[in-house]
Amino acid sequence: MKKSRIIISLVLILGLVQLFSSEFELHADETESKMVTFHSTYETGLQIKELPDPLPRFTFNSGLHFEYPDAVRGIYVTGHSAGGSRFEDLIEFINDTPLNSMVIDVKDDYGKITYELPEEIYGHEFSDSYIDDPRAMLERLEEEGIYPIARVVVFKDSELAKSKPEWSFLEDGEVWVNGRGEAFVNPFVQDVWEYNIDIAKHAVELGFQEIQLDYVRFPEGFETRDEMLDYTRGDYEDAGLDNVRERVTAVNEFVEYSYNELEPYGVDVSVDIFGYAATVEDAPGIGQNFLGISENVDVISSMIYPSHWTPYFGISEPDREPYNLVNEYAQVENELLAELDDPPVSRPWLQDFTASWLYSSGNVFTYGPDEVTAQIEALYDNGIYEYLLWDPSNRYTRDANFDPR
Repeated sequence: MKKSRIIISLVLILGLVQLFSSEFELHADETESKMVTFHSTYETGLQIKELPDPLPRFTFNSGLHFEYPDAVRGIYVTGHSAGGSRFEDLIEFINDTPLNSMVIDVKDDYGKITYELPEEIYGHEFSDSYIDDPRAMLERLEEEGIYPIARVVVFKDSELAKSKPEWSFLEDGEVWVNGRGEAFVNPFVQDVWEYNIDIAKHAVELGFQEIQLDYVRFPEGFETRDEMLDYTRGDYEDAGLDNVRERVTAVNEFVEYSYNELEPYGVDVSVDIFGYAATVEDAPGIGQNFLGISENVDVISSMIYPSHWTPYFGISEPDREPYNLVNEYAQVENELLAELDDPPVSRPWLQDFTASWLYSSGNVFTYGPDEVTAQIEALYDNGIYEYLLWDPSNRYTRDANFDPR
């Protein structure tokens, strides 16, 4: 994983500290879950100071211990499921299969925080206590050896948009919503960046081992609305870029900011991205550039559900051909990631649900063990051994071959 970057600001701080003290120790609050220690010795006076080698650095310990699996094979878990009776069923399901990980909503698709944030963290008012005791939940996962990933939905956020309209997109003075009644906040606004990463940091302090950022984009079809809606472009106003490059730059720089902010905590950072973003230079409306995002994450998770593709790769009905769709996509992605000197791990999202809305005639193509297995086999055939299963209802296929090696 990418953990080799030097934090310049930390180096500067340590250098200043060396000017005023002969030995420095900093401890966070007295709980075992937050422990920060620095040690530095040097001589006073006008002598040349030498930085220790290796350089002391911020270290964080949540008090929980998880081993990174041989390869992450995980499922998506809503706040309702994580905080309810279904949680134990999902643990049993994972323990009975080669699956080993859970992606759990911390901040959901509506902007709700799935457990109660401390009052001092902005966003406390958006807390909805689906998970009564998130620390106990993580301790349970630790007991079972299940790797926990925190999902943070970033720019699709109806709660924050309603609370801070100036951080959103306005139409006739009101917060704009899409056809599903969902509001987005503005990726150009860096206050929105800080808000989301503060929530991510709290999830890490609880014990999550990875932060997965979702909806890292502008609304779908934004290229048809970018000159119609009222919103700030912030620091990008005078960047001299066209509208598409403005959006791509803002998204890329948010991802880089997130990576740098979370790097000291020793957790991995992953980003969910539209599958088709790997097949175009830029996804023009939403501002996603596959390589630009991939350069600043540990894990890239393309959403390659066959049901979400129109005819593509020469496949007329992708939902009916899960192996072929995933196989074609994986080849494209592998070629792209090979261009990077330090590529992220590929961990695509796979389909474990039936897309009944595609079949108005009633001849519904049902997803079951064969279809789930076919997608996994297509990844493995292309040397991709990590994946996540998506079912919004969290009722997963039980009899698929989850590790066909």
